[in-house]
Amino acid sequence: MPALMNDRFLRACWRQPVDRTPVWFMRQAGRYMKEYQKVRAKYSILEVCKTPELAAQVTLQPIERFPLDAAIIFADILLPLEPMGLDLAFLEKEGPVIRNPVRDKDGVERLRAVDGEAFGFARDAISLARRTLADRVPLIGFAGAPFTLASYVIEGGSSRSYITTKTFMYTQPNLWRRLLEKLTQVVIGYLQVQIRAGAQAVQLFDSWVGCLSPGDYEEYALPYVQRIVSELKVEGVPVIYFGTGTATLLALMRKAGSDVIGLDWRVRLDEAWTTLGYEVAVQGNLDPVVLYGPLPEIERRVVDILDRAGNRPGHIFNLGHGVLPQTPVEHVEAAVEFAQKHGRRTV
Repeated sequence: MPALMNDRFLRACWRQPVDRTPVWFMRQAGRYMKEYQKVRAKYSILEVCKTPELAAQVTLQPIERFPLDAAIIFADILLPLEPMGLDLAFLEKEGPVIRNPVRDKDGVERLRAVDGEAFGFARDAISLARRTLADRVPLIGFAGAPFTLASYVIEGGSSRSYITTKTFMYTQPNLWRRLLEKLTQVVIGYLQVQIRAGAQAVQLFDSWVGCLSPGDYEEYALPYVQRIVSELKVEGVPVIYFGTGTATLLALMRKAGSDVIGLDWRVRLDEAWTTLGYEVAVQGNLDPVVLYGPLPEIERRVVDILDRAGNRPGHIFNLGHGVLPQTPVEHVEAAVEFAQKHGRRTV
């Protein structure tokens, strides 16, 4: 296999020395870019995600526009739910909606525990994106973590309080475990397909797990993430585990066994890394809304995060969540430049 022209990101995932801190952004391909808007004017988000040529094209848009150190395949964490039998739609101004949410035993039993063969679109998109990248930077694959997927499956969409999800979890714990076991198996197969098609790292998004108390996280979510990470270890690529609102969960998240922990913006990077221990790499964690601010403020915040990393191997500069749709593209460009300008050589 040809050597990567730029392997900073992968080296940082393994906590190896790099010449400067690597930079990439969650949701770096998206509505803030005119190139993406032109594609979306013709195709729905599901059409883009499930058409390998379009998914690969959008994946490369930020790589062509900014000097980033990694690409991430354009997809959505909910894509594995359709083959399982769920009716998924993305509605304007409402986001993802599942029209047949699962809230009882019959619903859980009807879900198909599909294997990797169901995800040919992901395999082909990864393979095409890798060929088009031509080893300029690594390609990241990703999936949603079981708790976060379950919250969509049960709520039927996003939620602020997750009352329906947590009530299901508390009142039907055996059925909850059955649901999470099915989701876990599907996620493992989905990520294996991506890795074997050429993804050089994978990220597990547990976007909504921050709604849980530490005790609930340890009982109802952590065991399934541990199983996914354990199964993926044999694939030989770094695994990143990311959640939002997880300041109280970091020590437990470390038990999942991932190579990198993604941090949101609600924690100071140095304090979070101390909590996690320096045997794990960290990713983050600029508040995405900072990119709406003036350039001097963006630079100040970028430098603060890099200073908190303390010139230690294993830091990947990123946002604390994805790039927001109305973010000025010039500010994204500036943030990348600031991170590269001030990025520390790690030893």
